[in-house]
Amino acid sequence: MRIFVTGGAGFIGSALVRHLIENTTHEVLNFDKLTYAGTLTTVDGVAESNRYRFVQGDICDAEAVRRAIADFRPDVITHLAAESHVDRSIDGPGAFIQTNIVGTFTVLSEARAFWQSLDDERKAAFRFHHISTDEVYGSLGDTGFFTEDTPYDPRSPYSASKAGSDHLVQAWGHTYGLPVLITNCSNNYGPYHFPEKLIPLMIVKALAGETLPVYGKGDQVRDWLYVEDHVRALQAVFERGQVGRTYNVGGNNEKQNLEVVQTVCAILDRLRPRADGKSYAEQIGYVTDRPGHDKRYAIDASRIRDELGWTPAETFETGIEKTVAWYLANEAWWRPLVEAKASERRGIAA
Repeated sequence: MRIFVTGGAGFIGSALVRHLIENTTHEVLNFDKLTYAGTLTTVDGVAESNRYRFVQGDICDAEAVRRAIADFRPDVITHLAAESHVDRSIDGPGAFIQTNIVGTFTVLSEARAFWQSLDDERKAAFRFHHISTDEVYGSLGDTGFFTEDTPYDPRSPYSASKAGSDHLVQAWGHTYGLPVLITNCSNNYGPYHFPEKLIPLMIVKALAGETLPVYGKGDQVRDWLYVEDHVRALQAVFERGQVGRTYNVGGNNEKQNLEVVQTVCAILDRLRPRADGKSYAEQIGYVTDRPGHDKRYAIDASRIRDELGWTPAETFETGIEKTVAWYLANEAWWRPLVEAKASERRGIAA
């Protein structure tokens, strides 16, 4: 198939691009604006493939989207392009509304126009796959899980913008008949993660000898999903998922934020010990909690398991070991990003 990937130079998008080129026979078009968190170095390993091509473009630019779709003539559009950092959304929500809501509307509109131009066979086979987050469901108490039927209750400008984009996709499916699919995933981690998110931020700061900033008490709980497991799930959904269906994708790995940071420190202690022999955990410091910080996220991924046969291959323990080792072996990738592109806050809300 011909897979059109928006945001294919970002963290999850680039993992999907690499996976599709390395493990399938699909052709891939990577459509990305190349913002601060998007860099083509994430797809260097597959860029020479004759099944890969790249177009630089903004999902809010209808003409650019239309031209790229018309030229590539995709069978599937996987929509990952988004502003994704909660802290940034608190400080500057406008960019999130523009990219995540207006951008999704633009891609949907152009996808619908293209889909309507197809013959009946190709029209029936076409899919628009929107990739979203579990944060649209709000916050859980100490027990329970998000399911596909959980009411939406977004708590941050970021999650509100993603909830809005989810609703647009559902409406385009219901009103216009566009064959849509939605996935809502838990916290991703792994290689090529821009160093503003928790795990890469802690690795980078630990190696720099800086304080490792933990919000509040560090008792917020997240379900962690290794990014390569996630992109296998995305492939399963756009190849075999039921049109109009939502699939939650989780890693079955609930961890408190403090436990995640302590695990990163313990792995660094083994793989790259501090010169003074002390533990990196001594660098942990506690900072004022993020405004409106959700307490707990946890995913019930039984639908995608039962209907499509997907389960995560990595436990948190195996995935985090691979992730820390990758960052240690690939300083040449992330160090220039830290020096040139990282925000001054790098994950710390004012």
